[in-house]
Amino acid sequence: METSETRSAGEARKARPSRLQRLMRYVPLIAPVLLWAVPCWVLLHTGQRWPLPVTLTGTALFALGLAAMPLAMVRGHGRRQRDGAAIVGDTLLGVSWVLFTWSVLLGVLLRLALTVAGVGDGQGRARIVTWAVLGVGAALLTWGYAEARRVPRVRRLDVRLPRLGAGLDGTRVVLITDTHYGPLDRARWSARVCETVNTLEADLVCHTGDIADGTAERRRAQAAPLGTVRAVRARVYVTGNHEYYSEAQGWVDLMDELGWEPLRNRHLLLERGGDTLVVAGVDDVTAESSGLAGHGAHLAGALDGADPGLPVLLLAHQPKFIDRAAAHGIDLQLSGHTHGGQIWPFHHLVRIDQPTVAGLSRHGARTLLYTSRGTGFWGPPFRVFAPSEITLLVLRSGQPSAAS
Repeated sequence: METSETRSAGEARKARPSRLQRLMRYVPLIAPVLLWAVPCWVLLHTGQRWPLPVTLTGTALFALGLAAMPLAMVRGHGRRQRDGAAIVGDTLLGVSWVLFTWSVLLGVLLRLALTVAGVGDGQGRARIVTWAVLGVGAALLTWGYAEARRVPRVRRLDVRLPRLGAGLDGTRVVLITDTHYGPLDRARWSARVCETVNTLEADLVCHTGDIADGTAERRRAQAAPLGTVRAVRARVYVTGNHEYYSEAQGWVDLMDELGWEPLRNRHLLLERGGDTLVVAGVDDVTAESSGLAGHGAHLAGALDGADPGLPVLLLAHQPKFIDRAAAHGIDLQLSGHTHGGQIWPFHHLVRIDQPTVAGLSRHGARTLLYTSRGTGFWGPPFRVFAPSEITLLVLRSGQPSAAS
């Protein structure tokens, strides 16, 4: 028989965090140390025997990076929201990630290849690795910065939906997402993105969230060009998780002011050629935990009143909403959030949390998911092997397309 004492003990065991949960608490402390300490060790202290001034100066620079990055991140993204500090912290994060990645890869693989090939002695091989890491890192950071700041290329693909009526065949849907207007002023970039969207002659233009990092009042100038976007039938928007870090209702109100329809757990009907497509949207999955009254992801509410025989296009910021979408027989879900990993090989970590990183995939018997790599970038102003995109999806009636 269960007593109050045993019940209390059981509840205490359930409430006690697991060993993994306890270890995860230390990740924010351990990660910066690894990001700076590993390249410092590989580049300066693994047999290079640099002159003492070089070793001391290099070590001091890595130590300065280790100290400056978290301080700048806190000052830039914490309560003070200092854009200059955020730019410094974000840039240092990107630099440290690239140096860490290639220090690990080249520090092992290149050193092994040189050893097998009998190239040089220990000191010579160590110095080759150092210059290789620095050269590759500099090249990738330069290229990655240019990739992040350019107007995204248009990615076009046909998506076949078996329930789509013939009158809707050829419907042009443009997807932009994760614009992340932020500390770096990108008002001109925003205007050029919108100009590109307008060349695509879309029936429907969608923004699947993460408009900016910061409040609508603070980032209004960068977001304002969104008001110039043209669509034959509608411009629709759903919230992303970053809106809930920055007064989400302000962003919903601003998008409404700019002429976009916030699909907050509701739908509209897109009619063409005598056929109808249900275009639905849900709040981001983080909305409920935000504490903001009236916000939360409710798919049943979004579909309330819609004819179940009609095809459904769903906007949901995070790909992991696809389980709920497939359970409801949604035809096509459009998402962003992942940035395609943004800086390789971060996509491997993204896959821990999301079912897909980029592209078209099938889920269940009927449901397709398209995950965009995003239009902008978050944090570090770099994109490495994860190009940004403006997506043009041409909907086709007929047999379903193969997942890509």
